[in-house]
Amino acid sequence: MTTTGDAPRAADPIRARAADPPTGRTASTGSRILNVVRLQFVNRYTFLWIPLIIIVSAVILSLAIYWMIGSDSPMYGGGGQAPLWYYLVAGIQAMSLTFPFSQAMSLTRREFFLGTVLAAAISAVVLAAFYVLLGLLEQATSGYGINGYIVYLPWVWESGWVGTAAVVAALTMFFFLTGFWFATIYRRAGTIAVTLATVGLAVVLLAAIFVITRMEAWMSVLEFFTTLGPLGLAGILGGLAVVVGTASWVTLRRSMH
Repeated sequence: MTTTGDAPRAADPIRARAADPPTGRTASTGSRILNVVRLQFVNRYTFLWIPLIIIVSAVILSLAIYWMIGSDSPMYGGGGQAPLWYYLVAGIQAMSLTFPFSQAMSLTRREFFLGTVLAAAISAVVLAAFYVLLGLLEQATSGYGINGYIVYLPWVWESGWVGTAAVVAALTMFFFLTGFWFATIYRRAGTIAVTLATVGLAVVLLAAIFVITRMEAWMSVLEFFTTLGPLGLAGILGGLAVVVGTASWVTLRRSMH
């Protein structure tokens, strides 16, 4: 039997749900964010296996080059940065391939964004841990026995494994969120908007290079980053990642489809 006091609640289920305690809604939001993480990790290749395959391939190719060159002095290469650039693509895929499914699952854009960023953060931590282990291996084996180093770069490791992990994780998140933002711009405004954004960033970078060159300040720039150290660099990269992530969220929230 329905009492008089219960009649309005039974007649209006939307109002009834709104009257539920907020704690239930908070728990539901948290579980839905975790559902987004699971959705992103359905294809483990995007966030796990492809980055690891890239870094292992970079190590093998770098060692082959070092072996052919041969040197009594330490040899350093840039192959270790290869998987970091891949995260630009991972960010694009995380938006363009997964967002439609999230909407079909009735997930809010906020839940999709937070869950996607959390999935990327988990992947960044795993990649940073792999870099640290690889760097420790390179130190223990004196550059794989041929004095060749791919991940162990003295400046990055001057703060130990903590500084290295921080730089790798920050770079990973920055690249991922940049790719995610560009994919969001494409969904919001199409190819022309992405092209204009790319050109705009290129103009800004060229302007910065021009000013530094014109003022003959490259030595000052190098000294600044040398003084900054790995942890300082990680802080700057983390700040840039927050800026790009905020721009991504604003663009996603205003997206019409």
